[in-house]
Amino acid sequence: MGPPGHLRIHAELGELAGLREFVRTGLVRMGASAQCVDELVQAVDEAATNSIVHGYAGAPGWLDVSLSSDGDRCEVTIVDDAPIFDPTDVPEPDLALPPAVRAPGGMGVHLIRLAVDAVDHRPRPGGGNILTMVRSLGTRAEEGE
Repeated sequence: MGPPGHLRIHAELGELAGLREFVRTGLVRMGASAQCVDELVQAVDEAATNSIVHGYAGAPGWLDVSLSSDGDRCEVTIVDDAPIFDPTDVPEPDLALPPAVRAPGGMGVHLIRLAVDAVDHRPRPGGGNILTMVRSLGTRAEEGE
C-alpha cells in the first residue's frame, strides 16, 4: 500500500472535521467512487469518535491516521494510546428491536462494519489500539457484478 498520507490529531471532537476532510481528499485523489468516499469517511469518523469519547474519555491524547491504496482498494489505519478496545468483539445490534428499546451504543461499530470490507484490531505495543479498515475503491454495485 502506498500514499496518500498520514495525519496526527489531538483526541478532541473538534479535530474530526479536519480528519474527515483528510480522508475525503485522499480518497478522491485515489479515484475512489463517491459511495466509497462517503462510506469510508463515515467509518473513520465513527472509529475516531469512539476512540475520543470512549477510549480517552476526556483525557488528553492523540490519533495517528494513515491512508494508503494499492490501486483497487484502500486502507485506513487509526492508532491511539487509549485503553485497549477491540470493536471486532462487539456483537451485532439486534435490529429487529425498535431503536427506542435497544440498549444504547453499538451502532457506530455496526456502521463501520457496513461501510468497509474488512476491519482488523490489534493492541498497540506499549498500549493502545491499531484499527485497520480496508475497502474497495469502487461502488458496492460494481463489486457484485
